[in-house]
Amino acid sequence: MISTKSVKPALQLTYVKLMMDVIGRGLVMASQVDAEVKQEVAKFPVGFVLSMKVFPNGPAFIAKVTEDHQLQLLQSVDSKPDLTITFKHLSHAFLVFSFQESTAQAFAHDRMIADGDISFAIRLVRCLNKMEVLILPKLLAELAVKQYPTELSLKEKLTGAANIYLKVAQSYFKRSA
Repeated sequence: MISTKSVKPALQLTYVKLMMDVIGRGLVMASQVDAEVKQEVAKFPVGFVLSMKVFPNGPAFIAKVTEDHQLQLLQSVDSKPDLTITFKHLSHAFLVFSFQESTAQAFAHDRMIADGDISFAIRLVRCLNKMEVLILPKLLAELAVKQYPTELSLKEKLTGAANIYLKVAQSYFKRSA
């Protein structure tokens, strides 16, 4: 296991910035292709803005619920998001994004703050967990989530992962085109 002290802050920042981007895009794409994530996102009000960030001005992503109940990444917002999940320190985000600590453990250890309705925060965590279960190898996913779903078939995992990875890759190509 890599300790946060053995990884220089500049490297932690680069890694967390990359992971925040991948997670934001992955969540958006999961809201388009996975039935469970679609169902969760459909329960957010249209126009609902959520964000995840590292305190004070670290890496972040912002997403909005569209008219068709999918998530869309935003570059910025004029007003405060409806829900913001904030890591209190870069090293706390590194622990979660390097799969040394699950999101649930980070909340339990008071490394993250949910600013907004707690029921929406729980819904977002369920979306993140499902996305992670689909896109990560099982060994990493078991570290990332509180409980790995026993009913997830290999076919469902591979199909979901392929669909999300394809859409994430396409989103990078669209951005650079």
